[in-house]
Amino acid sequence: MSSRFRELENPVGVRKKDVVLMATVTSFEEIAFPTKSELRQFAELFTPLFHASSEEAKRQAVAALSQCPTVPTAVALFIASQPIGIAAPFLASSPCLSDDILIMVARTQGAAHARAIVKREALSPTVIDALVGMRHLDTPKGRMPVERPAMAARAMAPAPFEKPADMKEAAAAKLPAEPMTETVSPDEASRMEREEKLRGEIKRLAAHVNRPPADRLGLRTVTSLQEALLVRFARNREASLFASTLADTLSSSHWLAERILLDISGRQLATTLVGVAMAQDEIAFVLKSLYPHLARDEGGLSRAVRLIESLDPIECEERVDTWRRADSYTFHPGHPRDEGKNGATSAQPQAIKPVSSILKTIDEHSRQVLKARQR
Repeated sequence: MSSRFRELENPVGVRKKDVVLMATVTSFEEIAFPTKSELRQFAELFTPLFHASSEEAKRQAVAALSQCPTVPTAVALFIASQPIGIAAPFLASSPCLSDDILIMVARTQGAAHARAIVKREALSPTVIDALVGMRHLDTPKGRMPVERPAMAARAMAPAPFEKPADMKEAAAAKLPAEPMTETVSPDEASRMEREEKLRGEIKRLAAHVNRPPADRLGLRTVTSLQEALLVRFARNREASLFASTLADTLSSSHWLAERILLDISGRQLATTLVGVAMAQDEIAFVLKSLYPHLARDEGGLSRAVRLIESLDPIECEERVDTWRRADSYTFHPGHPRDEGKNGATSAQPQAIKPVSSILKTIDEHSRQVLKARQR
């Protein structure tokens, strides 16, 4: 209770800044899905108010933001770079800290911040490897002398009521003496070394099985430019240009892209876009634009969203890779076809209708089905 009365001794301006800071944080917490403008406004207000507030208000604000699912990246990095007495709860529990921010904070802020990061409930294999590389996590202890805690504490704490002469004599007696250490036995060292190797093997296996979503090494991945073009052509219903961009994304023939679009259920296109790691909201928009029947809501979600949620990204990647491999076997533009026994060339891929006409047919079919259901 006395500490509460001590707060009244602070200057009035500081107390006002504390109130404004907590009010800003509280109002931001109440926003379930903040917009970009709200995130920008909060980032502009938070930093000056944070600097002008007291230490207690800073800790309370950081503790409140550590439970907030959405925090601007600039604010998250700013809080994570504060002294450990303030940033500890944010580093240990905030869900808005990405792997890159955690690794950067651990490398730039020191061991105290790294220990706070280690206390997080879930760490990705990338962060674990980085912390192990910085020796902030699971540091090998073999072949290192371990000083006895009792001797260390006795050496650090001087005896009470000791006279200056006695202190000088004790210091002179302790100078030539070497610190008493106990070395790890060979059996213990070999056991710890085996455990360390096993731990490293388990981490490598976990990183292989639970691959982070950002790890797309060796996989076909859509670029930001290709994603923007696909969304634009789908919005304008330019099916031919969409097919060309899809073929460029897959590094396949135009024929494969058209075959994917000819699936009126939209499942093959959804599988392809999920397999190349396109954003889910963009995939849903493309499916709704090209296949109008997928825009219908069912139980609060559109058919396109339900279709995307039913797909497994790993299976989609494998299926896209299979399609591309089969396309490379069966379609070789610019190369002569294999001749048969009678000397005639093999048949070319059968000509298909333009994708635009197919999409018009899909629209007419969707309208007919809708009218029949309304009856």
